[in-house]
Amino acid sequence: MELKNKTVLVTGADGFIGSHLVEALVAEGANVKALSYYNSFNNWGWLEDISCLNKIEVISGDVRDPHFCKHITKNVDVIFHLAALIAIPYSYVAPDSYVDVNVKGTLNICQAALENGCKKVINTSTSEVYGTARYVPIDEKHPLQPQSPYSASKIGADAMAMSFYNAFNLPLTTARPFNTYGPRQSARAVIPTIISQIAVGAKEIKVGDMTPTRDFNYVADTCAGFIAVAKCDDLAGQEVNIGSNGEISVADTFELIKKIMKSDVKFVVDPARIRPEKSEVQRLWCDNTKLIKHTGFKHSYTFEKGLTKTIEWFLNSENLKKYKTTIYNV
Repeated sequence: MELKNKTVLVTGADGFIGSHLVEALVAEGANVKALSYYNSFNNWGWLEDISCLNKIEVISGDVRDPHFCKHITKNVDVIFHLAALIAIPYSYVAPDSYVDVNVKGTLNICQAALENGCKKVINTSTSEVYGTARYVPIDEKHPLQPQSPYSASKIGADAMAMSFYNAFNLPLTTARPFNTYGPRQSARAVIPTIISQIAVGAKEIKVGDMTPTRDFNYVADTCAGFIAVAKCDDLAGQEVNIGSNGEISVADTFELIKKIMKSDVKFVVDPARIRPEKSEVQRLWCDNTKLIKHTGFKHSYTFEKGLTKTIEWFLNSENLKKYKTTIYNV
């Protein structure tokens, strides 16, 4: 399915990946409806920073409301469902809210899409559902392991979404991105944590466990993967990984950022940033064979190139001032 001139709804459009996806969809020629989480300040999150704001329709609301979801999905061709609570540390504190937003929100979007006859739904998963790799690279058949309330909620959301394909033939695909990074990412994530602390002149960087490995992907590549999945007509009822087929440790990532930023900072482990032992995902390495086979997808950014662009963004004082670099964001 080509997306040009299609009416596309992006939930979670005000977030990190969502705002970049909106920009990419506008570039594809789609007519974009962008859902921003309702607040009384009428703040549209990262949508406030995009250059194509005048080319989209912004809607404020909440995916937890089924009636609202039914309303906003009318006359929509394609839904990219990204709205979710994503912070792992906060899921230890408020797990019930993760079920409400991630599981019930996904249910509401799927039910609305079914009732309104939407042509395609791309449900957003996460590599966290795999837990610590039992084998690498991790393909879509890897067992799912709920190592945090967040990952448990996303496993539940994925199952709910897939049930609508199996029970009602809703044309749905689950996209499973691995670790996305780039401009606008939340400070709770490790790469913005390191970059932003160096940028404000810290001599010691507070971090958590430095030993886990991750398959990092620049946000533009993740969005290109989403779009490639949406354009593919033979992935209905399937899960598809979006990743680079590689891994790097957090420690080596820290060293690479230091090198690019020409910094001599050292890191100190902050106990508050350490996950419970059985909850830490020690290794993630994406097998992207399925994505490439079905869509011909190719990455455009090496890790170093993506980090360089991310660092350039954070070094802009107008961007950096939006981050509370001295506070640990859960």
